Amino acid sequence: MRMGSGAGFSSDRLGPAVDLAQKGSLDWLVFETIGERTLAFGHRDRLLNPERGYNPQLAARMRGVLGACRDNQTRIMTNMGVANVEKAAEVVVGVARDLGLEGLKVAAVLGDEVTDQFDDKTALTDEEGLTIGDVGRPLVGANAYLGIDAILPAIETGADVVITGRVADPSLFLAPIVAEYGWSRDDWGKLGQGTMVGHLMECGMQITGGYYADPGRKEVPRPADCGYPIAEIGADGSAVITKLGDAGGMVSLATVKEQLLYEVHDPRHYLTPDVTADFSTARLAESERDRVRVSDAGGTERPRQLKVTVGFDGGVLGEAGVSYAGINAAARARLARDILVERFDRVDGVKGNYRIDLIGLSSLHATAGVEQPETARDVRVRVALRSMDRDLVEMMLWEVEALLCCGPAGGGGYRGQITPGVITYSAMIDRDDVAPTVKVYTA
Repeated sequence: MRMGSGAGFSSDRLGPAVDLAQKGSLDWLVFETIGERTLAFGHRDRLLNPERGYNPQLAARMRGVLGACRDNQTRIMTNMGVANVEKAAEVVVGVARDLGLEGLKVAAVLGDEVTDQFDDKTALTDEEGLTIGDVGRPLVGANAYLGIDAILPAIETGADVVITGRVADPSLFLAPIVAEYGWSRDDWGKLGQGTMVGHLMECGMQITGGYYADPGRKEVPRPADCGYPIAEIGADGSAVITKLGDAGGMVSLATVKEQLLYEVHDPRHYLTPDVTADFSTARLAESERDRVRVSDAGGTERPRQLKVTVGFDGGVLGEAGVSYAGINAAARARLARDILVERFDRVDGVKGNYRIDLIGLSSLHATAGVEQPETARDVRVRVALRSMDRDLVEMMLWEVEALLCCGPAGGGGYRGQITPGVITYSAMIDRDDVAPTVKVYTA
């Protein structure tokens, strides 16, 4: 069977997914778009508007690929339902009707939201003894990571589009493989191998060169036209990772190895809802250009509990900046920082809750204690403050903009913005406390 990745995160490109829908000869096109923060933002959006809470690019993506997928008998799997799966299914049906795709069937996988099972006493796993009540912020939603047990019934409906909320990323790929080849739900070896394929595919261009590229060190051909990956999967779970021949980017042993280890803390015990996968035995072989065979991963029994993402209202995030350029720019930027620190630390609720970076001098690596020399001639003072009190954030923006006349000399290019924020933690839940269901819609 042939599966393609149509997205590796919430705002991934659409064009390469359209190419796969049109030219990939795929059985399944998979859009993976949920992260912890995007899930929490989905809950926030749904609270503000019950008609929202799904991936904002859902309709655009469906308009781009539904017609070609229908023509080529390619089914679609996606978690773009985020925190409002039923409404997302309705959106897909609406797009199908607009495109004249009569009879197109959409199956929605429901039941991942477990918010009503949690309270202030629920333990969080991020640090010992921490509970939801200890966070001290409004809970916006909690979702369990579902696996193939929840997805397979949706596939069995024959739906053209299967849409989910929070499921484990590799499960989006593993479920169609299990359905195609009839694997047993406790064949841990095959499930581990299939999970490896899903893990390799889930991040889109990270395996075809996009995220791999590093000029002068790791060159990638035609990165502006990088394509999404394709997996050709056999009945034993072994697979060849490749891409469209006319797409930019590359598939090599190096790109596959990087993705294999991405976000994997222990390759021998990669925990998913479906299996405890073992990638340590994996074999990779480059058969020809842009074709890498992966095989021999294993697995053991799946965990007894499911991971849960718990999202909280993060209040608002204010960001503001002023630039200093030319002779003595570094010293003037430092003085601007010192002025702001002195003034902010006088205000209750601000001290200890803000961050100031000198971009071009010390920002991403500020904690390493290494700054550029005094010869730096282009420095931007960037300030960030997160608070539940919007007035404090407004005050911060005002203080930063005031530097334009209050000194140091030569400040310019002020920009400031306030955006809503979220905070996420993790918890665990017993499998038996989660009851997924499937709802079918027809265009």
